Amino acid sequence: MIEQMKKIWMDGKLIDWDQACVHVLTHTLHYGMGVFEGIRCYRCASGRSAVFRLEDHLDRLLSSAHIATITIPFSKEELEEAVLLTLKANDLEEGYIRPIAFIAESSMGVYPKDYKVRVAVAVWPWGAYLGEEGVRNGIRAKISSFTRHHVNVSMTKAKICGNYANSFLAKKEAVDAGYDEAILLDTEGYVCEASGENIFIVRKRVLKTPPLASILPGVTRDAVLHIASDMDVRVVEERFTRDELYSADEAFLTGTAAEITPIREVDGRKMGKNPPGEITRSLRKRFFDIVRGKDERYLSWLTFL
Repeated sequence: MIEQMKKIWMDGKLIDWDQACVHVLTHTLHYGMGVFEGIRCYRCASGRSAVFRLEDHLDRLLSSAHIATITIPFSKEELEEAVLLTLKANDLEEGYIRPIAFIAESSMGVYPKDYKVRVAVAVWPWGAYLGEEGVRNGIRAKISSFTRHHVNVSMTKAKICGNYANSFLAKKEAVDAGYDEAILLDTEGYVCEASGENIFIVRKRVLKTPPLASILPGVTRDAVLHIASDMDVRVVEERFTRDELYSADEAFLTGTAAEITPIREVDGRKMGKNPPGEITRSLRKRFFDIVRGKDERYLSWLTFL
């Protein structure tokens, strides 16, 4: 359950948590056409709190809306102010941030010609998405029987609400089978991404991740690519197969919720000799140093409250 907070920002103003309601005929509830983001705020070593890569997340939100032909009635600057205001109003020093834009109640056809777009920002405390044990020692993953979206069926570069029905089905299948997370293949059978995370593998000290073809361009994924390059880790963005995943020395997932979570097993096959591996551990340590403001080279990634 989400821990109830005091306020939610909705359509330009802060309202009480319990008052942030929508009608049962809200169009997005029926047809899934809305866009959202997942963002994290961290308490830094200095004692101040900072939002990690806020501008990049808001750029992706606006890009998602543009792809989905939804016009968000607030500027990027107004949305940034809304995020910071909501965090302060709830006295939240560290936690999760969920901006969402959706189509309000209107005519109930698939495409309503005249409609209003509503926007909300909610925040709440949220620890490790895949569990503290998973962050430390790795999770168990399963190759899903569900295929990831084709690039011309769903708009894979947009974080559209309805796209996540695919993720729900894959995740439920994996959890019901006793695993922690699902890994989906693309329509040509190559490893694509997890239900809500990007995926990386390490083979012979080379870091590899699927290219931006049918995957969501993850903000944490991008951060890892930059960090790895600065650490002189060779990075390759190219397709790989499930048997290459099985034989990898290391593997991990990245995402705002999951942060950097190692994979210790896929379909009953242990990853490497002693997961999490050396490169995964090094990247994870550097990542958490960065989000907590301990690395001055990356302070531009932080928006302080």
